[in-house]
Amino acid sequence: MRSADDNLPLTAALSAGVNSYDWGKIGKDSAAARFATATASQDFSIQEEKPYSELWMGTHPSLPSRDVVTQRTLLDLVKDNQALISPDIAKLYGEKLPFLLKVLSINKALSIQAHPDKKLAEQLHARDSKNYPDDNHKPEMAIAVTSFDGLCGFRPLAEISHFLSTIPSLRSLVGDSTAAKFESTVKGQETSEAQADIEKNKAVLKEVFRSLTNAQQDAVASSAKELVASAKQEGDSFAGGGCQSNTGKELAELVGRLNGQFPEDVGLFMLFFLNYVNLEPGEGMFLQANVPHAYLSGDIIECMASSDNVVRAGFTPKFKDAATLISMLTYSYAPIEAQKMSPSDYPYATLSAAAYSSESSCVLYDPPIEEFSVAKTDLKREGAKATLDGVQGPSIVICTQGEGKISVGPNTEVVKEGYVFFVGATAEVVLESTSKEKFVTFKAFCESNGKEEGRL
Repeated sequence: MRSADDNLPLTAALSAGVNSYDWGKIGKDSAAARFATATASQDFSIQEEKPYSELWMGTHPSLPSRDVVTQRTLLDLVKDNQALISPDIAKLYGEKLPFLLKVLSINKALSIQAHPDKKLAEQLHARDSKNYPDDNHKPEMAIAVTSFDGLCGFRPLAEISHFLSTIPSLRSLVGDSTAAKFESTVKGQETSEAQADIEKNKAVLKEVFRSLTNAQQDAVASSAKELVASAKQEGDSFAGGGCQSNTGKELAELVGRLNGQFPEDVGLFMLFFLNYVNLEPGEGMFLQANVPHAYLSGDIIECMASSDNVVRAGFTPKFKDAATLISMLTYSYAPIEAQKMSPSDYPYATLSAAAYSSESSCVLYDPPIEEFSVAKTDLKREGAKATLDGVQGPSIVICTQGEGKISVGPNTEVVKEGYVFFVGATAEVVLESTSKEKFVTFKAFCESNGKEEGRL
């Protein structure tokens, strides 16, 4: 960690740790693994048959980042010099970064899960610190680096009703009377904005989802066999030909694919309750606490409040806590567009003439929480520059494509794919492309004075 003087926090190149879970992409197909090799210690090399799932960038004790030169953890560095994260951030969130930045490389489905809000996180941690290691909430944002698909939030109620009436194995599993009650309750009120109707809809959605989640495994296995057979035989006409969001063919292929990963799992039926989403590179979505979701495939940048709490109920060999999941969900229902994020031009970035002429950009993903935002910079020609104003809080920058330079104060460093840098509070960042191809970086940051104030 270097600074011009004791009052001007600057930057450090970081080595980020990589996790290996079964759902990760294999060997060099994993962006997380490739990025890890850029700054990892000499004892790390990619094993061609091993799955690599997550690259962690932050101060979380489960896998803390380290200064490349000194090998001290980033947590130790910011504890020793609180000006690096700013006194206000330290006062709000403690002597650590309030966010955790990750790269996820997904080859097979992650668990159907949700993350607790702050109050529930504290309760779960106090009750079961082994399975819930943090007392913090975990709202999170995903930005696609490659093509990505996943499940996110409850579908519109009309779509759920459609599936209950066109997929016999689903209706059988939740129970005909429970399905009928759901249909009669929501009929004609699926999109009502009256609070009384919304509350009734949420209550009956909770009831039918509970019935599905609590189904006995032998019943799930039997119904899953029927479901998979129907998907294979019916093709385009599966699930009544699909719904407004997804075609029958798309859903049939999804059932076959997920059954190959998790045979006869209850998650095969949950996908008819949850929105199925596809994101192209640069598209994003935000997941508030208590929203069910599952990532299915692709490489993403993920930013979240600093926590590792997960409540699971399907597509996983790990600890499941269905009762907690059922009780914690908000049961909000909406099309997937409600979860997607549309980035806006980042107003605190200045592009050089070369950047403007090449249609380079710097855009902001700004979720409705205080712990983090993310700025994505695309510099599309050699010599293009972007200057990002200093903020009243810490930042982490990762390069996902191309080569360039990063300048913070008097210090300039080479940047290549996978390079990671910590930037202290108040420090301006200048990014310059030295690449014939695109030079792409993501900068996660937190500000002490809210999202529209506090810039220098």
